[in-house]
Amino acid sequence: MVAEVATMPVYVYHCDECDFQFEQQQKFSDKPLKRCPECGKDSLHKVYTPVGVIYKGSGFYSTDHRSSSGANFPSRAKKEEKEKAEAADSTKHEAEKPKSSSKEKMDS
Repeated sequence: MVAEVATMPVYVYHCDECDFQFEQQQKFSDKPLKRCPECGKDSLHKVYTPVGVIYKGSGFYSTDHRSSSGANFPSRAKKEEKEKAEAADSTKHEAEKPKSSSKEKMDS
């Protein structure tokens, strides 16, 4: 049988008086340290550092989750199809328009 090993968080403390900084492993239920082990003054505080997060993969899309409003967003393929159809439609309309010759423009 494997025994469970309880891991405790490691906190970083900094002294405002002597600028001493150190790490201390403590339980969640332990009270924060106040007295600096270096200078003996009550000027310790915990240092909170940002957590490094790395997002890997191809990215995040609006279709990865439902929106709070419940709106459905069209997929990228449908959007591209619609854009191609609109482009083809506008090209068709351009071809149907009568072209005025440059000679007619000069006569005017």
